[in-house]
Amino acid sequence: MSNAANFDFSGARVLITGGSNGIGAAISNAFAGAGADVVITGTRASASEYEGDLSAYEYHQLELADKAAIEALAASLERLDVLVNNAGANFPGGKHEAVPDVFEESVGINLFGAYRLAVGCKDKLAASELDGGASVVNLASMGAFHAVPIVPGYSAAKAGIVQLTKNLAATWAGEGIRVNAVAPGLIESNMTKLMKGVEPLERPFLDRTPLRRWGEPDDIAPVVLFLASSSARFMTGQTVLVDGGYSIT
Repeated sequence: MSNAANFDFSGARVLITGGSNGIGAAISNAFAGAGADVVITGTRASASEYEGDLSAYEYHQLELADKAAIEALAASLERLDVLVNNAGANFPGGKHEAVPDVFEESVGINLFGAYRLAVGCKDKLAASELDGGASVVNLASMGAFHAVPIVPGYSAAKAGIVQLTKNLAATWAGEGIRVNAVAPGLIESNMTKLMKGVEPLERPFLDRTPLRRWGEPDDIAPVVLFLASSSARFMTGQTVLVDGGYSIT
C-alpha cells in the first residue's frame, strides 16, 4: 500500500513503544522513512526474536507493567523529540478482564504505563528543538467511546488515554510539548487477528463502518506523523478518530 503523505523528521529522535509489529511497526517504518532516528520497544529479549527485520531501529525490551524498566528506559535516552505511546495489550496473560485483578492489570498496562513513560521523558521532550515542538502521540481506541464488554479493562484504559491526552496537553503546553492521540477503528493486527474471518465477531463492526473494510496499520501511521509534525503545530489535546466512519453511524 503506497503512502502519498510525506514528512521530514531528519535528525529527530523518536521512541515508539510496541514498535515491533502491527500498528507500531507501521509507525516505526514511517518515521524511519522520514529520516528519524527511531527507538522501539517490544516484550521479547532481543529484536532478532521477531519475524520482521528490526535492524534499522534501536531496540529495548520493555514490559509496561514494570515501573523500574519504564523509568530506566526514559533515563537511558540522551534526547527525545517524539514519544509514541503505542504498546498495549488486552486479555493480559489470557485471563478475562471482567475479573477485578485482571481489569486492574489491563488498566496498568494500557494507561498507567503510558503515563509513567511520558512523565519520565518529559524533561527531554521539553529540551527538544523540533520544528513545531516536541510531541507525545498516544494510541487510544474506539473502545474509549463505545462499550466493549469483552475487554472492559482495555476499554476503560483507552478512555483514560483520551482524558490523559487532554490533561497533559494543557499542563505541558508552556514547555513546548504538544500531546495528541489517535483512536484507530478495526485494524488488522496481532490484537485483532482472532476476529478476522469470524463472521459473528467482525460482521457487526464492518456493517457499521461506512468504508466497509478493515483498516490497515498503514492507515494509522501517516496520521501519527502528521500530529508529530510542524503541520500540526497548532493542535494539542486532540484525539483523531481513524475508523473508516464507524463513529458517525
